[in-house]
Amino acid sequence: MNKLAVIALGGNAILRSDQKGTIQEQDINVMDSLENIVFMIKGGYNIILSHGNGPQVGNIVMRNDAGEQVYNIAQMPLDICVADSQGGIGYMIERNLRNLLKKHGLKRDVVTLVSQVLVDKNDPAINNPSKRIGKLYSKEKAMELTKSKGWLFKDSPKKKGSVRRVVASPRPIEIFNRDSIARLAKEGVIVITVGGGGVPVYKDESGMLQPVEGVIDKDMASSVLAQKIGADEFYILTDVPFVYMNYGKENQEILEFLDETDTLKYLESGQFSEGSMQPKIKAALEFVQNGGEKSIITESRKLEDKSFGTKITLKYE
Repeated sequence: MNKLAVIALGGNAILRSDQKGTIQEQDINVMDSLENIVFMIKGGYNIILSHGNGPQVGNIVMRNDAGEQVYNIAQMPLDICVADSQGGIGYMIERNLRNLLKKHGLKRDVVTLVSQVLVDKNDPAINNPSKRIGKLYSKEKAMELTKSKGWLFKDSPKKKGSVRRVVASPRPIEIFNRDSIARLAKEGVIVITVGGGGVPVYKDESGMLQPVEGVIDKDMASSVLAQKIGADEFYILTDVPFVYMNYGKENQEILEFLDETDTLKYLESGQFSEGSMQPKIKAALEFVQNGGEKSIITESRKLEDKSFGTKITLKYE
């Protein structure tokens, strides 16, 4: 039986921080990243792809603002912006993936699903915004936006002195359509889903679905999906080839293999940044704690080279 892998493409796989964000740039980035999973497709893996949307949904929100200010066009709420980004990015990935499959003479169907993800309406995270979205701002500009729009900001770990807008990031509980996603994937269809973590929704008193003004962590939503459908492997593709201890310091050290005990030890000691590697580590660990064979965190261009990547398993292999 073919192995089933969930692969979460990081934001840098689509849009890099030093780029303007044109579709031409994003197309090139997507194709470069997808090239690195061809060996898995050739190896018979069944694949589900998820992706980040932080820069894109932030840009959509800013276009909303500009449209309201200049043309008096009604702003769309954040859940619609998230769905918008899922559709646009999913289309871009699907189109490039279809071209890539043709290039390599591979026959697989590709399906993109706009996902809704169930959260708890009483999740404390809803009243404690922490998820960074959109572009980097100076602290002075952020103060203006807080005053005019009520936006909240936090320091960016990627650029000292800069901040990004933060919104609520509730924990995902259930992925809608997961049975259909699993069935399609196990039939060999490559499924693109849970984009940007999916659109967060909750059930009201009458059981009706209502939107949440927030975004869900893409890696955690992807992990929940991987757990629920019984995936064998879970990959998080980011902008570094390994997880590091003491990252960015003179005593930086590669962590190539981690088991549950060591991973928990590092998390509890605060070794990983909340705004960067910590959620990825937690998502990877939860996958193996709930039946997954292994999680791998690595750079998209290093995926095929087994000498790269941090491998997380329940116990050391």
